[in-house]
Amino acid sequence: MAERKVRVRFAPSPTGALHIGGVRTALYNYLFAKQHGGDLIFRIEDTDSNRFVPGAEEYIIESFKWLGIKFDEGVSFGGNYGPYRQSERRDIYKKYVQQLLDAGKAYIAFDTPEELNAKREEIKNFQYDASTRMMMRNSLAMPKEEVDKLIADGTQYVVRFKIEPGEEVHVDDLIRGDVKIMSDILDDKVLYKSADELPTYHLANIVDDHLMEVTHVIRGEEWLPSAPLHVLLYRAFGWADTMPRFAHLPLLLKPDGKGKLSKRDGDRLGFPVFPLEWHDPKTGEVSSGYRESGYLPEAVINFLALLGWNPGNDQEIMTMDEMVKLFDISKCSKAGAKFDYVKGTWFNHEYILHKTNEEIAALWAPVVAEHGVSESIERITEVVGMMKDRVNFVKELWDLCSFFFIAPETYDEKTIKKRWKEDSAETLTKLMAVLEPLDDFSISHQEEVVMKWIEDNGYKTGDVMNAWRLTLVGEGKGPHMFDISAFLGKEETLNRMRKAIEVLK
Repeated sequence: MAERKVRVRFAPSPTGALHIGGVRTALYNYLFAKQHGGDLIFRIEDTDSNRFVPGAEEYIIESFKWLGIKFDEGVSFGGNYGPYRQSERRDIYKKYVQQLLDAGKAYIAFDTPEELNAKREEIKNFQYDASTRMMMRNSLAMPKEEVDKLIADGTQYVVRFKIEPGEEVHVDDLIRGDVKIMSDILDDKVLYKSADELPTYHLANIVDDHLMEVTHVIRGEEWLPSAPLHVLLYRAFGWADTMPRFAHLPLLLKPDGKGKLSKRDGDRLGFPVFPLEWHDPKTGEVSSGYRESGYLPEAVINFLALLGWNPGNDQEIMTMDEMVKLFDISKCSKAGAKFDYVKGTWFNHEYILHKTNEEIAALWAPVVAEHGVSESIERITEVVGMMKDRVNFVKELWDLCSFFFIAPETYDEKTIKKRWKEDSAETLTKLMAVLEPLDDFSISHQEEVVMKWIEDNGYKTGDVMNAWRLTLVGEGKGPHMFDISAFLGKEETLNRMRKAIEVLK
């Protein structure tokens, strides 16, 4: 058989914000597709109309745009296998439901929720399967005339998959190897509901994957229990030859304690679990997002890629292209990956360092403008060059660097106590007299003149510099003193010194 082109899909439900675990699944699908010269399909699973949330689909698309994960086809991207929204494929699914019914691989069941609950109370660990189906209200246990009449009368029903017991089902998993399961433990899953004329996840997925020629299904570990059912469905349709290879990814776990990562963990520990800020239209609740929290998209992608996969070398910082080259789905971990959000912050810091000063300045310039400062991008870039190694997020720069643009109005009490000596006012008045005649106010020339003056007069360098810093900055922070004074220029430096000496005498 000819080698098929690799085709993978990411198929979220529009039921709310996109969880960061879903982003990682999409990322692994993307890396796998690109590595094999294949296609990544974006499909929307909206067969559960009760859980639909307005705006969720747009939010998901916007998230991937920000993250730089590009789809080749699907909802909003076009393609030859559409429609890509399951709610628009009703008629397609009906045909396949009928095919299973005609072949005796599925049957119609009329049991009401009340009847099912009563059975659960009557039989401990009740499961709708080969051992119980003949005591229920379905087309296997009822006369055909009765079934036809109920359907003709518009009675609501579901279609269940008929699972034969005693069969060993093998799931060929790229991460977990050969997963074996006995069909006896599977129940006769509902595949279709007449109430909304829509299939359930199980049927819709199989039909869509087959018709869209999906070759590999890479999804979260939580779907592993349904994989044997999907294998049986492929066989029931006679599609065993084109069955995709499966890969079930490890769960993302809480940073502390046991269990999988939840939004509550993020709220509790102060990190986002969604790519973008999410405004819940039902509750009005606002949840933080990586973008709005100040993370760079490349940093988020790099951080997520290494949660559950290791490139096999010590490399941690990788571009998307490098990840594509190095990615190996079989090297994904079977065990869950602890969500180390502190490491996520570290990645962001590293990416700030890796970006040019111009790139960071472009991101920071709007923040500077928001504070009413009109400054050239060249000057902003200069400050970034001095200070970017001190922050984890671009937005932290303002609190750290505002003194470059705005003269201090007040002076930090602690720094005054520690750094402003009895003779500081007198010493700094003399320093002003040294700086005033300088025509060359460059870093190197200032340093040469001032350091010689300190030495000639027998001053302690620390005492002069710390007091001088207080006059220009208002507290004991900032880069090298001559970097600050050169940036401010002679006039501003002398003005700030004059004012501080007056206030602090």
